[in-house]
Amino acid sequence: MLEFKFDTQLLIEGSGLDEDVINEYITNNIKGDCLLAVGDDELIKIHYHTNEPWQVLEYCANLGDIHDIVVENMQRQADGLDG
Repeated sequence: MLEFKFDTQLLIEGSGLDEDVINEYITNNIKGDCLLAVGDDELIKIHYHTNEPWQVLEYCANLGDIHDIVVENMQRQADGLDG
């Protein structure tokens, strides 16, 4: 059994984005691991393992336009099923 089962990935497009601020917010407010938030002030790539992917999407949607959203169930994948 995985502790955090959803692999959540997306892009945030906007202006004045700050990967350090995003990293800090997600780390302090949304339970999970393997956070990756990289980019520049106009485009940030997010990758995060969590059980609450909707919280990641909601937060990121408040920062800019989110797209290329992928949420995969890693537990299903580990069990040999489609994610």
